[in-house]
Amino acid sequence: MGGSAVDAGKSGGGGGAAAAPRVPMPPARPFLETFGANVKETFLPDDPFRVVRRERGCGRRAMAVLRYFFPLIEWAPAYTLGTLKSDLIAGITIASLAIPQGISYAKLANLPPILGLYSSFVPPLVYAMMGSSKDLAVGTVAVASLLIGSMLGAEVSPVDQPALYLHLAFTATFFAGVFQALLGIFRLGFIVDFLSHATIVGFMGGAATVVCLQQLKGMFGLDHFTTATDLVSVMRSVFSQTHLWRWESVVLGCGFLFFLLITRFFSKRRPRFFWVSAAAPLTSVIIGSILVYLTHAENHGIQVIGYLKKGLNPPSVTSLDFSPPYMMLAMKTGIITGVIALAEGIAVGRSFAMFKNYHIDGNKEMIAFGTMNIVGSLTSCYLTTGPFSRSAVNYNAGCKTAMSNVIMSVAVMITLLFLTPLFHYTPLVVLSAIIMSAMLGLIDYPAAIHLWQVDKVDFCVCLGAYLGVVFGSVEIGLVVAVGISILRVLLFVARPRTTVLGNIPNSMIYRRMDQYTTAQRVPGVLVLRVDSPIYFTNASYLRERISRWIDDEEDTTKEKGEMGVQYVVLDMGAVGSIDTSGTSMLDELRKTLDRRGLQIVLANPGSEIMKKLDSSKVLQTIGQEWIFPTVGEAVAECDYVLHSHKPGMVVENIV
Repeated sequence: MGGSAVDAGKSGGGGGAAAAPRVPMPPARPFLETFGANVKETFLPDDPFRVVRRERGCGRRAMAVLRYFFPLIEWAPAYTLGTLKSDLIAGITIASLAIPQGISYAKLANLPPILGLYSSFVPPLVYAMMGSSKDLAVGTVAVASLLIGSMLGAEVSPVDQPALYLHLAFTATFFAGVFQALLGIFRLGFIVDFLSHATIVGFMGGAATVVCLQQLKGMFGLDHFTTATDLVSVMRSVFSQTHLWRWESVVLGCGFLFFLLITRFFSKRRPRFFWVSAAAPLTSVIIGSILVYLTHAENHGIQVIGYLKKGLNPPSVTSLDFSPPYMMLAMKTGIITGVIALAEGIAVGRSFAMFKNYHIDGNKEMIAFGTMNIVGSLTSCYLTTGPFSRSAVNYNAGCKTAMSNVIMSVAVMITLLFLTPLFHYTPLVVLSAIIMSAMLGLIDYPAAIHLWQVDKVDFCVCLGAYLGVVFGSVEIGLVVAVGISILRVLLFVARPRTTVLGNIPNSMIYRRMDQYTTAQRVPGVLVLRVDSPIYFTNASYLRERISRWIDDEEDTTKEKGEMGVQYVVLDMGAVGSIDTSGTSMLDELRKTLDRRGLQIVLANPGSEIMKKLDSSKVLQTIGQEWIFPTVGEAVAECDYVLHSHKPGMVVENIV
């Protein structure tokens, strides 16, 4: 029985050998043309130059380039008074949130509080000119602040070497901006995609937990605290100093934290009162400052911000430190924080763009983020991006354009010029409460539960990132999460899925037998579908897996006393590409099947597959007569040779 299929195929094959090929060979293209098309598809899938090509004349094309890099030129001429009114309300609202958050996050990064205000002044102006999101509100974020504090603080003490620490923070911001801009310019935004949704959920949740734990220092009024961020070290530091806990700080901190959480809950239940939770942090700062001033609480253990310098951002060009041995530390910190900031900012921007049904260009956003961080590093700012909490307030406040960022910057400028002395008596415990309330919103329990219900592996990625951050460090959590994600991608590539297809009764349609219970096997024909490209990473596995499918099928037919396998039909519809290892694997598989008296048949191969098979001579060894455009036609031909053809059925392609 074994040799009949090959012999019949060589002698008959439906007469296909003398006829025209059923699957045509794609027309040949020059190598450079093919290479250029592949490069364009990889790096320029959105074809950003089409807006320039449409224009006629150098002047119009130059304006198109400027509009691409500076969207402000496009929307500013059509700006109206009604739009200004909406942006004015939104800008003032987010400024009320940006001022206390900026001061708080600067403290989290172990930087002078005034830097938080500086970073809410210059970068938003740059983004308003170059950013494509209408809803993103630019500013500092807790996770990036924590990363800067932990990574730089591990090498340089912000207490013993404050000047060097400050210079390295500016330098890290500069490197982050350069890295972000280069990713956008060279269209390498897909690198950020290695931070999957599950990774970001777990990482952000873990970072938020760590940030909350760090705020226990301020909540308990402790002067000395561990620089480590893991749960065990923080708990040890807190409970080894129970005799130093200050009840005044605990009462004040818990009171303001309760107030902030209540206002957030109220605003979520009644969205039209979004401004209540937005104004709550600034209200807390004002009330806390008044309480400390009237009761002289700073003399009773309540730590305050102290003196804040008036005036706008001083230049910091000379503060950038590119000298060894600290340059590599600044570069590493900048690249890691830059990637995290990009992932958060672009994800937030896309989320709100989806709500308003407009599109933002991820690579253009990278250039905007990079430019604003480069400019920020030269004007005494540290790393900024688009935080979710501030952007959500901006969206709910009814912003129409990026002008809301400009209005926020003007409000921060007024604060820097005239109002900074008013923050002298702001208690640090209030800043801790503000940070904790903001971070609790980043722990996305529903998303984690959804991951568990939909994809257990994604949940493991999320959990790995969370536990890595909480029990290790922010860097360890990031490495664990990205490592698990990349391992999963590699497993998808190295161990692709192969499935058996069966015939839907009274048709020539073929579908997965593990999904369609009515699908039936065709006697003497084994139909297999390969669900991935065939590369060197999976070629050996596919050869072994296909052989095992054949062995399993023959064992089954032998037990039932049915006809054994004569033809192996490979559905290549999902095989988008193939390399030399893949073509060699198909040739080896053909030889193996020949020795067993079986015939290999290919169905629905794409143009790329046909070109590679032809140039490697594998197509000739298999035979054009055994290449078919659909699975239905391939099985019909095999049935014909086996004298079991059923006429009158309609052949349908399976995709």
